[in-house]
Amino acid sequence: MTKPLTLERFYSTPRLSGLRLSPDGSRLVVAVTRPGPEANQYKTALWQVDPADRVAPRRLTRSAAGESQAAFASDGSIVFTSARPDPDAKADPDSKIMALWSLPAGGEARLLLAPDGGVEGVAAARDAAALALGIPLHPGATDLDDDARRTKARKDARVEAILFEDYPIRYWDHWLGPQRQRIFAAPMPPGEEAKLKPRDVTGDAGPAFLEADFDISPDGKTIVTSWGDWSKPPATPLDLVMLDVGSKTRRKLTSGDAYYFHPRFSPDGRFVAAVRATFGTPKEAAVPDLWLFDLASGKGRSLTPGQSLWPESLVWAHDSSAVFFTAARLGWQAAFRAHLAGELTVLVSEGSLSDLCPSPDGKTVYALRATMSAPARIVRFSTRGENQTPVELRKRINDRGTAGNGRVERLVARARDGQEIGSWLVLPPDASARRPAPLLVCAHGGPLGSWNGWHWRWNPHLFAERGYAVLLPDPAISLGYGQHMLQRGWGRWGETPYTDIMAATDAALKRPDLDAKRTALAGGSFGGYMANWVAGQTSRFKAIVTHASLWDLRPFHGTTDSGVDWEHEMGDPYKQPELYDRQSPAAHVGKIKTPILVIHGERDFRVPLSEGLTLWTDLMRHGVTARFLYYPDENHWILKPRNARLWYETVLAFLDEHVLGQEWVRPELL
Repeated sequence: MTKPLTLERFYSTPRLSGLRLSPDGSRLVVAVTRPGPEANQYKTALWQVDPADRVAPRRLTRSAAGESQAAFASDGSIVFTSARPDPDAKADPDSKIMALWSLPAGGEARLLLAPDGGVEGVAAARDAAALALGIPLHPGATDLDDDARRTKARKDARVEAILFEDYPIRYWDHWLGPQRQRIFAAPMPPGEEAKLKPRDVTGDAGPAFLEADFDISPDGKTIVTSWGDWSKPPATPLDLVMLDVGSKTRRKLTSGDAYYFHPRFSPDGRFVAAVRATFGTPKEAAVPDLWLFDLASGKGRSLTPGQSLWPESLVWAHDSSAVFFTAARLGWQAAFRAHLAGELTVLVSEGSLSDLCPSPDGKTVYALRATMSAPARIVRFSTRGENQTPVELRKRINDRGTAGNGRVERLVARARDGQEIGSWLVLPPDASARRPAPLLVCAHGGPLGSWNGWHWRWNPHLFAERGYAVLLPDPAISLGYGQHMLQRGWGRWGETPYTDIMAATDAALKRPDLDAKRTALAGGSFGGYMANWVAGQTSRFKAIVTHASLWDLRPFHGTTDSGVDWEHEMGDPYKQPELYDRQSPAAHVGKIKTPILVIHGERDFRVPLSEGLTLWTDLMRHGVTARFLYYPDENHWILKPRNARLWYETVLAFLDEHVLGQEWVRPELL
């Protein structure tokens, strides 16, 4: 018999991320996250895996602080970031600096650099002993020593105030100050005792590197980075800029015509591949592309014309002939190869792929692959061939074999305009016509998104274990179904996405193994917006769960971390506030009759707590049955293991009360 997927088993399962392959192809390194020894904390360690699948995986790092951002240097050593203490210095219990470390094959990790602001990003040159680093500094700081002096002065004076002079001023869960990222270049020092001596190659550029992703050329002489211009909102282009390490001069590859991000140098140094997305307008959805730049001519062109794919995990073939990437496609996160000659191949069409690692011999790609029923595991597949079935490495780190017990099916419904709406349905094992299961409908976040793999925050199998069937629809504005699907929901969140979800729900409830009289709906972020919108449009559901949700779009524009970005989809709120008002769930609060569970974190700057507080006040003012689960120590996501367990316990108790008619059981720790 399959073991029940209890919360204890779910949260003890190792979580794999950040897969990397050594330059010679002999070692894979992956980050493995587990609950730490302290209550309510996760810890991440680096593990080595044999690509040949002959030797059992072994742990490489061990520290109370954990490790992250691993990358292979040209000599085969691993550089990574960690807040672990310097073994050669006096311990400072208050220091939490995310420092840069180096781990040679078979040796001990040594500290390379511990700047006061920490290291926020790392890229290693392919053929040279050189690194590119993202390091935050105070405005006006001339170097790392000057930055440390300024930090000490603030600490000694007990000053926490921040003076802002530009937009934006915060991001996801933190204020953008007083230190902000710059890009540094540093040669890897010879000898075990030598420290890095990085050079600032950008200077104080304000918020230019808010969403910066960068790479360093194979010879270590050039850095390519995204560079944001926030000076004339709502126009906020994200350009690609080439930085010459020696002269510190910079050259733009682009001219403010779109968003460019995830740039990657080709191994021969001749090209840069990047993701390109147009800005979009209230009438026209953004158009994504995989873009190729010829560095000699400076000209760019699409490698995926007309495909409407949002590429991720960009990595080059070792002979610079093609770019491998993943993208949402028909309910999965598929793996692709885009040949520079123009051929686009779907290498793996099923499963949720990430962290692609092509081998040096050009024959194999290693990757992480999750499914709707199991978390990510390491797999391999050929660089050639279409729609392959990847081979899972047998010697696994997550040897518990954790998987969901629910039955997973793919459903297709028809929307009002005839559009096919794909959904995943996860059923309890015993659901049948004799024992129809209650249904929980989950709206995905984004709004550009898709249900296409294992989910740690909204896992349908935990609900199926409790007896609920879970419907995961991909309505209008979902990724992986072409540009037309984006256009159908662009700027019309409460219209076509809503009716698509209702169409998918109606079609699913025609099944005899689902109970149409016992239904609920839930969602987070944009899914939370949708939950709020549904609550004001229909009373068909017994309960609504809304997490980190948008409620009133007009004030949301001024309190979210980057409200001007939404103007590309919703328009100018100062000139056309009616567009925001028409799409705001708050406008329909008087119609809400369904019991609602509101969940929000204090540190959520993307959808600020003010949205949750206003929603709660409006519900109370209108006599709606509701509860409010508040996390003072969480942001847009509930990341700490104990907090996440309480999330599931509370949501399940709320659903059991209102969908199943059971007595409310308050979680003990709440």
